[in-house]
Amino acid sequence: MGNGIDARPDALSVVDKAVPAWADGMSTADFLGRAPHLADLSTPVLVLDRAAMAGNVADFARWTAAHDFDLEPHGKTTMAPALWQAQLDAGSTAITIANLPQLQVAVAAGFRNLHVANAIADPAGLRWLGAALDADSALEVVLWADGAGTVDVLERGLAGASRQPTVLVELGGPGGRTGARSVDEGVEIGRRIAASDRLRLGGVTGYEGALAHDPSAEALATVDDYLRGLLELHGRLRPLYPEGRIVVSAGGSAYFDRVAAILGGLEDARVVVRSGAYIIHDDGFYRGITPSGRAADAPRLRSAMHVWARVISRPEPGLALLDVGRRDVSFDEGLPEPQVAAAELGAEQRPIDAVITAVNDQHAFLRLPAQDPLVVGDVVRLGLSHPCTVFDKWRVIPVVADDGPDPVVVDVISTYF
Repeated sequence: MGNGIDARPDALSVVDKAVPAWADGMSTADFLGRAPHLADLSTPVLVLDRAAMAGNVADFARWTAAHDFDLEPHGKTTMAPALWQAQLDAGSTAITIANLPQLQVAVAAGFRNLHVANAIADPAGLRWLGAALDADSALEVVLWADGAGTVDVLERGLAGASRQPTVLVELGGPGGRTGARSVDEGVEIGRRIAASDRLRLGGVTGYEGALAHDPSAEALATVDDYLRGLLELHGRLRPLYPEGRIVVSAGGSAYFDRVAAILGGLEDARVVVRSGAYIIHDDGFYRGITPSGRAADAPRLRSAMHVWARVISRPEPGLALLDVGRRDVSFDEGLPEPQVAAAELGAEQRPIDAVITAVNDQHAFLRLPAQDPLVVGDVVRLGLSHPCTVFDKWRVIPVVADDGPDPVVVDVISTYF
């Protein structure tokens, strides 16, 4: 990795909550050389399953290849350069990021094919980008625009640059996030970009996941209508496209089967999906919405993340408090899911009939039958929902082999949020 950003920490520190006290100051290589196990860690701790991640990456690469799509996975899910590289090694063509700080992380980490799935309107940031493009001919950055104002800002900010970055027209929808609110508006934006001497019109883009949030027939119809609009916009801009690569890009994390159904077979552009959550998947939102049950050829994804938490209080017969909270786990797309309990990390596990009803900053409320034998000091494994809001709470994350109740720690990755 370049410019001081590493995929893995050079030295471990007790100030990172995943690192056990005995490893403070130890090099990552020395730590891993001791073959530590899950039982050597302290709670709360987020762990990643190496086998699950590898299986998710391989199966999604198979799916995109079968549909002749390019995959530019959204790196904002993990902000972990080591995992980005694994996705590129499996055939991805670029890494997608969401804003200027993430772009700067990716460039500093040595990545050279980048897709910014958002508008950049910061003048200082655009001047930095122009200088970075001029300084490194291998650096390719794709940008988005959803209005004339965005195009104006891009032109001003990149006025001093000699290279023309590729810009995609973003189509949105009523009630969605960014994006032109109609195909007609998108056509006008495309004309503005095509007429610019600072920018190159490179295709169309958007995020269907902003318009639907469940697998109902109504939601799928909304997604399909949106994707047909994206195709219409592409067709109307076709006369304006310059020579070179043209793309039609969609999100593809939750509704990748609909992307295949509507955009599959496109011959005059490359279809690019930016699926980000697939490498980790989850035990909540994505488990319930991805199309494993809707499409026969869909990747069979499984959650690669779990948090282990410890019982620190059993103040009432039907209540236990765990040493984990909003600073450690996601809660925006569903609360953590209790899965198994054990007397200690690495010990024999048993299923647990319980539910998390609330999380505070540092506590989780575990409701369970009064007769459950869970006691203070026991540990509980929690399934999590929405990896994007889990990884941002951990600077260092151990990766474990999937080989039983006390797996060996086989890697340690760094995140850069």
